[in-house]
Amino acid sequence: MTPEESSFQAAEICQLAPVIPVLVVDDASSAAALASALVAGGLPALEVTLRTPAALDAIREMSAIEGGVVGAGTLLKPADVIAAKEAGALFGVTPGTTDRLIDAALDAELPLLPGAATATEALRLLERGFAVQKFFPAEASGGVPALKAIGAPIPQVRFCPTGGVSLKNAEEYLGLPNTICVGGSWVAPKDAVVAEDWGRITDLAREAASL
Repeated sequence: MTPEESSFQAAEICQLAPVIPVLVVDDASSAAALASALVAGGLPALEVTLRTPAALDAIREMSAIEGGVVGAGTLLKPADVIAAKEAGALFGVTPGTTDRLIDAALDAELPLLPGAATATEALRLLERGFAVQKFFPAEASGGVPALKAIGAPIPQVRFCPTGGVSLKNAEEYLGLPNTICVGGSWVAPKDAVVAEDWGRITDLAREAASL
């Protein structure tokens, strides 16, 4: 897989819905129900962050849900890429990007949404062939004004801002011409997951999908 092919496939996944749920899953036994609730609300692309011991099992469970496109986030090293691919992840997301991570994703043929926070990082990724990137941490890096400013000299890159994005500011991000979608955790609040209130999560997903 070339970087251009990887980025094209990542773009197609990003365009499935305006919001990609960013999920920290503590218990894989509820993963399938969580995925079903989000997909039912109109959010098919799901990012499971590799921040918990249950994450890879959650990806396996969610991958069986019809209509879902499950990816792995918080890829920090090549071994994470391999484990995510083996678990059934269909795309990968990094908080920042190294050459080793890029090479591992290309070798594994795992479409990559590589993380960038500055104009220099965005340009470097564009040089490698990645025209779709994750802007992280979005709010801490200057939020909407920063992303708008980066877009002026580098209009070739489209971003998925993640980190501090919520229902309150998602629409403002989505209004930028260089935003392809946003990533956020608000659609799957921890209390709703613990209570197995899947109806509430579907409602939140439906609201996000309409942005």
